[in-house]
Amino acid sequence: MLKQESADAVVLAPAGTAAASVIWLHGLGADGNDFVPIVPELRLPSSLAARFVFPHAPMRAVTINNGMRMRAWYDILDLTPGGPQDEDGIRDSAAILARFIQRERDAGVAANRIVVAGFSQGGAIALHAALRHSERLAGVMALSTYLPLRATLATEANPANRDLPILMCHGEFDAVLPLRLGSSSRDLLRAQGYAVEWKQYPMQHQVCMEEIQDIAAWLQARLAGGPPR
Repeated sequence: MLKQESADAVVLAPAGTAAASVIWLHGLGADGNDFVPIVPELRLPSSLAARFVFPHAPMRAVTINNGMRMRAWYDILDLTPGGPQDEDGIRDSAAILARFIQRERDAGVAANRIVVAGFSQGGAIALHAALRHSERLAGVMALSTYLPLRATLATEANPANRDLPILMCHGEFDAVLPLRLGSSSRDLLRAQGYAVEWKQYPMQHQVCMEEIQDIAAWLQARLAGGPPR
């Protein structure tokens, strides 16, 4: 795959025309390069012709890190259940993701051939944005994360993605975002009728090889149909 980097993203492009896209958001303090090395480990068949897009989050001060400026999709004010959330930052980054989705649409990829994915903060934005998106997507992959602004989902969810395939993965020993944050988000989503596939692993706030294999199988299942005719 051809690697291209710009001010706002790292892109791994297939040799020919892309027939599908995976937009993958990194976690707090990282950048778009963070998950690039995982793509070869997925061992996806070249016939999928998938383009991987890894956006860079904006630089912003993060309250929980003593106001230090770093790449972050939103400010983290508190990580306790029910604590305050940076709603403006979350919605701003959801708009950034929407622009990346539109960029793939403009490049000729059908909406139902686009997977949005993310780790930690990036996964929170992926979940938030995908369920509200106005066109049916291929799926959303939420790794070691939780559903933000959960109280607004019922009124803001878009019918186009009511049956969206959702993969949630979490580490049993995650000390950064404890398992209960992910599992409670899973339970809320299921209670609202979403089909959530849940995987948990004996790991911390990270990605493991078993998870990578599960991600690969899930992506193939979502994208193996080929472009619509």
